[in-house]
Amino acid sequence: MLPEQIKTLKDFREFSFKEKASEFIAIVYPVDNEETALNQLNEIRKKYFDASHHCYAYKLKSGEEKYSDDSEPKGTAGIRILNAIQHFDLSDVLLVVVRYFGGTKLGVGPLGKAYYNASIEVLNTSEILTKMLFHNILIEVDFNFVSHVHRIINHYSAIIANSEYSNIAKFNCFIKPNDFEKINIELSNLTNGQILIKALPEYKYF
Repeated sequence: MLPEQIKTLKDFREFSFKEKASEFIAIVYPVDNEETALNQLNEIRKKYFDASHHCYAYKLKSGEEKYSDDSEPKGTAGIRILNAIQHFDLSDVLLVVVRYFGGTKLGVGPLGKAYYNASIEVLNTSEILTKMLFHNILIEVDFNFVSHVHRIINHYSAIIANSEYSNIAKFNCFIKPNDFEKINIELSNLTNGQILIKALPEYKYF
């Protein structure tokens, strides 16, 4: 089951610093799913094709998490990047830290700290958004009751994705899942049951 709300990022951010001649470039993106995350990761690998390592972690709203040390010592990179994402309680986020090795080994402890600090700093510069889960519904109603529909969906802060007027009025809306029964009952009462309200298998965060 999807969470009622998530914290995610508004847009792309980047942060870089040097530690004993090694350069660390932290790049963070909002992503919707695993495919988007992996595609973005591939783009970063192409852009920084000459880097020594492309370590990353991502976390999705489904709870799925994945990380990679990309040949750095185990436990020094990917999990530390994921720890930073978890520290901010974020979802739908891909965070990549690119490293250009400067010739001096940092040691396991300092290396892990460098990856964690790079991740924390890029997230500190990011704008964090809280998004609520909305459920897609279809409403079909006679034109005589359109004003009732608008009043009720506005009352429940529903989002109209699309409207169509032909022989009847059709509204494609996104509502908070817990409001479905209340909207259904109120509109059915106001229209004397002359309305179709159907839950559709689509969810979005707004």
